[in-house]
Amino acid sequence: MSAPMASAARGVTRVLLLADAPVLRRGLVSMINETAGMQSVGTPGELRRALTLVETARPDAVVVEMGAGRAATLNVVRDLRRRFPRVAVVALATSEDPAVVNEAVAAGVRGYLLLNTSPTLLGWAILAARAGRTVVDPQIRRVEPSAAPVGKPLTPEVPLTRRESDVLDELIQGQSNRQIGRNLFISEDTVKSHVKAILRKLGARDRAHAVSLVLSSRGGGSCTCGAHGLATPAAAAAEV
Repeated sequence: MSAPMASAARGVTRVLLLADAPVLRRGLVSMINETAGMQSVGTPGELRRALTLVETARPDAVVVEMGAGRAATLNVVRDLRRRFPRVAVVALATSEDPAVVNEAVAAGVRGYLLLNTSPTLLGWAILAARAGRTVVDPQIRRVEPSAAPVGKPLTPEVPLTRRESDVLDELIQGQSNRQIGRNLFISEDTVKSHVKAILRKLGARDRAHAVSLVLSSRGGGSCTCGAHGLATPAAAAAEV
């Protein structure tokens, strides 16, 4: 079994980090490893070693720093997309110029976030990128917003109960079953039962798929899944 397939089976997203500054690399390693369901793999390194590092680590996603050397970085992204088309690429950038964002997306970047992004938004962007979505940092004002595809609210045929919606909200935040139980004051077995019901009602294969479905919903930044509206990562990140 290949590494990406093995990681999918374990429910862990393997992330390789590429940045020229050692301090940034160390900070990103901490962010990823502290995010539930994600793991930093391989040796975090410089962009010029991208192809070699990806070949060795076999990650599910790559986070790249896109600073002053934008042209060189985008060439690396294009090479990665050609050699490893299943690997999702998320860029951490300094520019808020919509033209730069569009250039990065055209090169194959599926997540464009500013360097001051939060661990939560970075995790959401990685999951969205793996699901084939494109996420842009909400701090960036996009041009031609009318060109963005209009999605449909996520509305299951059988609505989620209020408690199931609460559990789904926790899943979106990357919480484990144990932590969800603590947060909602219910047993871990009860959490597992709610998760099974959520997956069945949403038609999701697993937890990551359920999160990606919510990410894909665009119903005014909310998911009309049950008795009350559920805030989704789409409210925090603008999709292209």
